[in-house]
Amino acid sequence: MGPHPAVAAIRLAVRRVLHDVLTELTDLPRTPSGGIPRADRRTGAGTPPLVLVACSGGADSMALASALAFEAPKLGIRAGGITVDHGLQDGSDQRAAEVVSRMTALGLDPVESVAVRVGRDGGPEAAARDARYGALDDAADRLGAAAVLLGHTRDDQAETVLLGLARGSGIRSLSGMPEVSGGPGGPGRPGRSHRYRRPFLQVDRQTARKACMVQSLAVWDDPHNMDPAYTRSRLRHEGLPALEKALGKGVVEALARTAQLSRDDADALDAWAAEAEGGVRDEDGRLECAKLYALPPAVRRRVLRRAVVAAGSPAGSLFARHIEEVDRLITGWRGQGAINLPGRVEAQRQGGRLVIRQG
Repeated sequence: MGPHPAVAAIRLAVRRVLHDVLTELTDLPRTPSGGIPRADRRTGAGTPPLVLVACSGGADSMALASALAFEAPKLGIRAGGITVDHGLQDGSDQRAAEVVSRMTALGLDPVESVAVRVGRDGGPEAAARDARYGALDDAADRLGAAAVLLGHTRDDQAETVLLGLARGSGIRSLSGMPEVSGGPGGPGRPGRSHRYRRPFLQVDRQTARKACMVQSLAVWDDPHNMDPAYTRSRLRHEGLPALEKALGKGVVEALARTAQLSRDDADALDAWAAEAEGGVRDEDGRLECAKLYALPPAVRRRVLRRAVVAAGSPAGSLFARHIEEVDRLITGWRGQGAINLPGRVEAQRQGGRLVIRQG
């Protein structure tokens, strides 16, 4: 008799991701002696690759940890775990120690708890997320992990799409969370552009919780997930249920499909913009307003965003309204002055050229 369907579902999802990680490691360029170049090295010579799970102790991440512990040894992969203590609640250090104990009991090794200091930039949710990813990046670098698994489910994806829709941030925001990413600051550094994996984006939250229940895995329900002070919590417990009541079941699945379709479109437009950028610059590399104007709006705004980020504006602080203001220098030119952007970057039209630089 096979495992419970919920357990089978989470194990299959993790198995597929681990196969992807192994395939990518096999495809890494090799040195003449057959080794992995130092810039790409995520395992020691002759040492099986290490995959970590980021585990909060909640049902989603505990289900993920159990599936990783079961599947990794069969593929010759070492499985470890990291829990992040945000220090935002009394007794958080004790709960982190409990999560370490539970991951160790599953057979994960190495297992660590990392304490972080959460700042204030971007609001409490964004600040906690930035601190968490920073800790996970540091741990993965220090331990030489090939990948870090995250327990985001299909329900989390639906919530992310709705939050993007509410912000009016465009199709990239509607594409939700990618299955593979580098985390904040990840792309461009060896081994980090594909560090984070989300095996459960096609698995619903109830399946993960059921898998924990049938395996008798203790889970911790974070009270912040029930706190209406947090936008995502209100959306989870009020917004989505209201949508399902009005529109019927299947809203979560539809939003997850929307995320994938939006991501495919956004990827295509990003590639178009990257190719178009070279054709709208003069011989000195300055952006020509007339050539920018001739581009389709969706492509032009992507070119502008790329240029603003390249000038030093933090991508996470750059919103659609910022790019719209810069775009008006191209499409609604009335002699307006410089546009101030995050990161002390300014955009100004001068003699038919768009000048973007840090002031």
